[in-house]
Amino acid sequence: QVQLEESGGGLVQAGDSLRLSCIASGRTVSTYAMSWFRQAPGKEREFVAAISWSGYSTWYADSVKGRFTTSRDNAKNTVYLQMNSLTTEDTAVYYCTAETAEYDHTLYIQKAYYGYWGQGTQVTVSS
Repeated sequence: QVQLEESGGGLVQAGDSLRLSCIASGRTVSTYAMSWFRQAPGKEREFVAAISWSGYSTWYADSVKGRFTTSRDNAKNTVYLQMNSLTTEDTAVYYCTAETAEYDHTLYIQKAYYGYWGQGTQVTVSS
């Protein structure tokens, strides 16, 4: 079993930056694809970013491309989401996910693919 715990959320102003962290425990996730999803009030949970097990490949939702960067440190069993130029549209609960890596990378943007989820961390961006 893999346990995931997010941190780093908070209340910021539009234009500010935040860095979310997600630390995994229970087993090493060095062979797992990991991703970030978010859910705003009254909306569906949506894909934000994903990273391959090696960290060499990343994928982003169009809405965050160029502003958000995901990275990982397998030695620390941790994945990060650097969020810059935040807008009010980024307000949501952000979830970290993990699943064993697959060759079909198109799976990585699908929330149904991931078996392990964190509890989420709230990000609120004020105007």
